[in-house]
Amino acid sequence: MEIFKQFSIEAAHWLPNVPEGHKCRRLHGHSFQIEVHVCGPVDAELGWVMDFAEIKAAFEPVEAEIDHRCLNEVAGLENPTSENLARWIWGRLVPELPLLSKVVVRETCTSGCVYTGD
Repeated sequence: MEIFKQFSIEAAHWLPNVPEGHKCRRLHGHSFQIEVHVCGPVDAELGWVMDFAEIKAAFEPVEAEIDHRCLNEVAGLENPTSENLARWIWGRLVPELPLLSKVVVRETCTSGCVYTGD
């Protein structure tokens, strides 16, 4: 069974490796939507895979590092594409959430990525 919890952050960034003149090379911001997915068996007694509060608690320190920040200034996010952000979040969460199965990052209503680990 797979469950997920969704989070929202506000952050600025620019993409330093895109060509000059590309709109994403300029500083801009997004209302990022982030989903954290966990996959595992349903506990017979509790009736759930995991308490959603555990996912929230695991995400809180990650959120503190990236919410209302310029992502380029966060160590490891010097090129903060959605793909790199999803991989970075995964690296922070997997020690706390060993059942982590997916991190989804949406930077707009219509654009985002899904990371399922290496």
